Amino acid sequence: LIFFHDHALLIITMVLTVVTYLITMLMQSDHTNRFLLEGQLLEVLWTVTPAIILIFIAAPSLRLLYLMDEIHYPAMTMKTIGHQWYWSYEYSDFTKVEFDAYMIPQEEINGFRLLDTDNRVTLPMNSHIRIIVTAADVLHSWTVPSLGVKVDATPGRLNQTNFIINRPGLFYGQCSEICGANHSFMPIVIESISTNDFTEWISKLT
Repeated sequence: LIFFHDHALLIITMVLTVVTYLITMLMQSDHTNRFLLEGQLLEVLWTVTPAIILIFIAAPSLRLLYLMDEIHYPAMTMKTIGHQWYWSYEYSDFTKVEFDAYMIPQEEINGFRLLDTDNRVTLPMNSHIRIIVTAADVLHSWTVPSLGVKVDATPGRLNQTNFIINRPGLFYGQCSEICGANHSFMPIVIESISTNDFTEWISKLT
């Protein structure tokens, strides 16, 4: 994802530089030709060039999209269920480890407003995590921007994605689907801890 971001940013910067240069030159130039009606070579160039640029953007994008769908041997699997308006989590690899995560009311909050929850999702760092996402009522979207994760939660359907957290800390997200009146009050908080700490934490719950 980081490579694709840099790749696309480089192409956008090059396009912006060329277009800015051409606009500047045209504004400063006094050369005009009232009798120039067409320029087939120029029209072919400004049609073919953007198409080639789009191919250079689409190829790594599609490759990345398919790679993110291929999940062979994850270290652990977690199931996320969207409700109006809270998230439920199930640690599928462990027995009886499931909980709901509600947004903390504003008068009780000690962290970020509208972003903290009463139960945080605890995950081990440096581990391949598979997330299975669905919904119990309407469309939701489980989104954690800092992890590059956004998965639609669709009733009656299981969507999945995967990620690896490479550092400890808190990662915040929200539902990014307009799912109703309280759509903006479905925060997500992921707490990344070491594998040993995660083992101790999960053993207390099972």
